[in-house]
Amino acid sequence: MTITLYGIPNCDTVKKARTWLADQRQEFVFHDFKKQGLSREIVAGWLKHLSRDVLVNRKGTTWRALSDERKASIVDDEAAIALMLENPSVIKRPLLDKQGAFSVGFSDAQYQQIFNG
Repeated sequence: MTITLYGIPNCDTVKKARTWLADQRQEFVFHDFKKQGLSREIVAGWLKHLSRDVLVNRKGTTWRALSDERKASIVDDEAAIALMLENPSVIKRPLLDKQGAFSVGFSDAQYQQIFNG
């Protein structure tokens, strides 16, 4: 089974998800999208399963730091892809890819359902 967890290592929510996976003895690959980067194909693939409103964190500091014009320009998936590639910190995290099933964020109950449901 292939499990990839996308995020950045210093994010508290990503740390919780990594700890949960390790505690549950789930083998996974961690993809640090700040260091390892993201491809257009990866982000476009996410958008086939998750809406841009789920993927783009409109509550975070990266989003708030954008100009009003830049925020207003995110009107379709192409614009969202460009934004996420340009500013990976704007992506909600962690993003879990469990064999092509995608989930954003972390809670114990959420991961219990994904892995035991």
